Amino acid sequence: MAVHIVVDSTADLSLEQQHANNITSVPLIVSFGDEDFRDGVDLDNPTFYAKLARATTLPTTGAPSPDAFRSAYNEAIDRGATGILSIHLTGALSGTLNVATSIAAEVSAARNVPIRLLDSRTVSAGFGLPAILAAQRARDGASLDDLVAFTQNFLDRGHSFFLLDTLENLQRGGRIGKASAVFGTMLSIKPILAIRDGVVVPVERVRTRAKALARIGELVQAVGPIETIALAMADDAAGNDMRAVVKPFYDHPMETFRLGAVIGTHAGPHAAGLFVTTKA
Repeated sequence: MAVHIVVDSTADLSLEQQHANNITSVPLIVSFGDEDFRDGVDLDNPTFYAKLARATTLPTTGAPSPDAFRSAYNEAIDRGATGILSIHLTGALSGTLNVATSIAAEVSAARNVPIRLLDSRTVSAGFGLPAILAAQRARDGASLDDLVAFTQNFLDRGHSFFLLDTLENLQRGGRIGKASAVFGTMLSIKPILAIRDGVVVPVERVRTRAKALARIGELVQAVGPIETIALAMADDAAGNDMRAVVKPFYDHPMETFRLGAVIGTHAGPHAAGLFVTTKA
């Protein structure tokens, strides 16, 4: 067997994407009150967003358990993996990478199989797409070192732009400052956000959603020659808005990702983002 790719559920890979590319996704935890759910396992996207709409308080999110990573790594090795590349959401926003790192060291030593970890410094499709591309290269026989270098290079060329329907979830969840949330609700201003150096940052504040979408199109074009664009969306309507933004200058297929329960908790409903990789 080739090198195996492991991600966490905030890569927002569908079951079809996981199975087609032989990727293991380790679920984070979403809690509504005293009810805990494994992201993408116990709670699919339609069920999550329905529960979110009814919730009187914002759900909380947490890193996977050590046992979840231990099982994922051991099962891959049991199936013959010669190495494991484990790619995770930005360590600046979650303790997931820390849990994975400690368990990877334990399993690697016990099983004598190398496990390499990467902090993607991003979320969702930002590392979901490179995970898919790495898995395809692994299937073709690429070494662990080659896969680490390829994936890191791809991540280093990444840019993100996303638009939320509300900043309330991000502010209440502590992922963006209160001042930015206030600006986002005043005078119909729609902030364009990004992930930079692993954290959520405001890029620009634009009046109305339509103008914000148009501005995202301009910002995407300005990053330079485009290699790929991946789309992450909470719902079809938000996704269609983003597709329309780039279609005039990027009329190519885009890998599409559904924002799962963990990212959806902080992004809220009707959110969408574009994850752009420039050419090397």
